[in-house]
Amino acid sequence: MPEAIRRQVADHPCYSEQAHHHFARMHAAVAPACNIQCHYCNRKYDCANESRPGVVSELLSPEQAVRKALAVAAAIPQMSVLGIAGPGDPLVNPERTFATFRLLAEKAPDLKLCVSTNGLALPDAVSELARHNVAHVTITINCIDPDVGAQIYPWIFWQGRRVRGREAAAILIEQQQKGLAMLAERGILAKVNSVMIPGVNDRHLVEVSKAVKAKGAFLHNLMPLIAEAEHGTFYGVMGQRSPTPAELKALQDECAGDMALMRHCRQCRADAVGLLGEDRGAEFTMEKVEAMEIDFDAALQRRLEFRAAVAAELETKRERAPQASPVTLHRRAPRPADDGRPVLMAVAAKRGLVFEHFGHAREFLIYEASAAGAKLIGHRRAAQYCFGDAECGEAEDVLAQTIRALAGCEAVLCSRIGWEPWRELEAAGIQPNGEHAMEPVEDAVMAVWREMLAAGRLVRSVAEQRCA
Repeated sequence: MPEAIRRQVADHPCYSEQAHHHFARMHAAVAPACNIQCHYCNRKYDCANESRPGVVSELLSPEQAVRKALAVAAAIPQMSVLGIAGPGDPLVNPERTFATFRLLAEKAPDLKLCVSTNGLALPDAVSELARHNVAHVTITINCIDPDVGAQIYPWIFWQGRRVRGREAAAILIEQQQKGLAMLAERGILAKVNSVMIPGVNDRHLVEVSKAVKAKGAFLHNLMPLIAEAEHGTFYGVMGQRSPTPAELKALQDECAGDMALMRHCRQCRADAVGLLGEDRGAEFTMEKVEAMEIDFDAALQRRLEFRAAVAAELETKRERAPQASPVTLHRRAPRPADDGRPVLMAVAAKRGLVFEHFGHAREFLIYEASAAGAKLIGHRRAAQYCFGDAECGEAEDVLAQTIRALAGCEAVLCSRIGWEPWRELEAAGIQPNGEHAMEPVEDAVMAVWREMLAAGRLVRSVAEQRCA
């Protein structure tokens, strides 16, 4: 990532892999209306146990959203970003969206402002986004071919009428690409989200990645389709499957090149609060927020002090880190045959540390460890997607489900683990490890990888050595 952009996203948890360990965000649910229909979307307003885009527990007015943002920022000094991501599209609700930004800029000017949009209304809103100092915009772009788009979007609402099929997809694609280029011209950082839908756009997304890079996107986030029947989406009801973790990783690796690829996305709710993976929204209902007494000046000072401390810590780590030698993009660097094969490891982490008890973890960060270092490649949820009422489905055995979620991993790092899960994990070919509690995640991952290498467990096959 270029140094100038790295500085811009240094405290943005959704745009920086490093920042997501330290900084928090809040999504203000002020935008209910939407101008397109996606086969993977069903906006629900009342299921507190679901964690996916489009779901909120409370729809807020701009005034309520700002009151809540100030309460969150006072209680969570890590908060650095206020984003509007729905539950509809923020740019289809411009009065509510920009009123929220204006009010917040007056009361908490230190917070970064973000918008997530489908892009249909983006070209007409770029000037207003710039006027309100919105420095980060995320666009969901799932295709650049209208024939593919017609399989994803049944309709759009465009210039006062409902447009369907290929024509609708063509209009949406044109608007998305135009808006993306306009953001780049204004110097507004653009991240592109793409939902990987097996059999629909999975192979096509390689071309999408090239196209959005050419238009000025600096970060591409390839996300797995969420398609459970209980969510009531078209894809869920029709049995469209989600990609496996291995399929998603293979696509991410194929798209990786000279544009940064986001791998730490949590596909958050439209009212998410707190650090990524640690949603604290239930602590900040409007009923609770209205009862809070807030010292705004003291809260601002705590936020500024926290950011300064984190910035100093990260800069020290950067200075101490060994300088990487330059490599030629898209070329496989030669390596010795005995340097050990890559290994996938799951980590029960919080705040960049091996922190969680195995039984308490509700998600695991997935790292690929190799002689080149530890690379975050994604995360996997460890519990039933929804534990709400009957319409959310019945919970399976959590341990069995977690073990299935960790398929492909050879080790799992956690702070503590009981005998029963230890035995079940070993039977599944996953080695538990509780010896690196409270250590930085990447240091712990590499320590375990080196232990496996020294034990002779990472010897490459003849075929792998030839490929290397």
